[in-house]
Amino acid sequence: MTDKAGAYQSVLAPGLFRDQMIIVTGGGSGFGRCIAHELASLGARVAILGRTAEKLDRVAAEIREDGGQVETYVCDIRDEERVGNVVGEIVAGHGRIHGLVNNAGGQFPSPLEKISRNGFEAVVRNNLVGGFLMAREVFRQSMKTHGGAIVNVTADCTNGFPVMGHSGSARAGMENLTKTAAWEWGPYQVRVNAVAPGFVASSGLDSYDEEYRSRMKSHLRGIPLKRFGTEAEFSALVCFLLSPAAGFINGATLHMDGGGQFGSSANYAPLPEAPANEPIAFEGFHRAILPEALR
Repeated sequence: MTDKAGAYQSVLAPGLFRDQMIIVTGGGSGFGRCIAHELASLGARVAILGRTAEKLDRVAAEIREDGGQVETYVCDIRDEERVGNVVGEIVAGHGRIHGLVNNAGGQFPSPLEKISRNGFEAVVRNNLVGGFLMAREVFRQSMKTHGGAIVNVTADCTNGFPVMGHSGSARAGMENLTKTAAWEWGPYQVRVNAVAPGFVASSGLDSYDEEYRSRMKSHLRGIPLKRFGTEAEFSALVCFLLSPAAGFINGATLHMDGGGQFGSSANYAPLPEAPANEPIAFEGFHRAILPEALR
């Protein structure tokens, strides 16, 4: 850990994760990059995983320049054999794994009717199956014996996830997986929690198509705090859940969305234009009176 000027400004105690081995998937950009930086600034030995060596190397160079400890592993978390091998390498090199941040994922905007089977399955494998494989291997190879903490990254899709239905389905599955793992693995002193971000100013937003990005700022109308979150705010919540301060939190999903979860799913996408079909409504009350306000 470094105390030099310009180092990561964490709200958590210096040295909180000193000499702990913590894995961050999707560590080459966005949330993962920020989380890796904060963990390293707090003394952790961080292993960042991702599919692109160049991105991982850039983040690793930043962390080392700041005085942190980091290792990189090129890994597609959907590849069961590769996941098992990488986790085995980390355990062999460090003895145990203290924490896992299941951050890797991704999606593309599309209404349900236009999503192909391959597209739907690819997003589910990336956002659910890969996270399951990582958590299972970390538990099998380390945490079942030593305990630890897992934080799964889901999404703020309580009210559905219009134009992201594939991702919403996978994220809902990850939330349920979080609860199940918390119950089954809790006796081994393994805590499993999830964080559901809403709209956060992260590099991931630039991966969406121009049409979706053009209406990005309109989402502010559905956020009571009237701003997007920051990567540092998201990272702080993840690090808190990994820390001893969250020692009795298990199976929870914490929303980080400025209150957006209490609004309508229309905050994510406007209702589609549809033909003026005759509305279907049941009215069986023979003395019903239409309210004046609706006449």
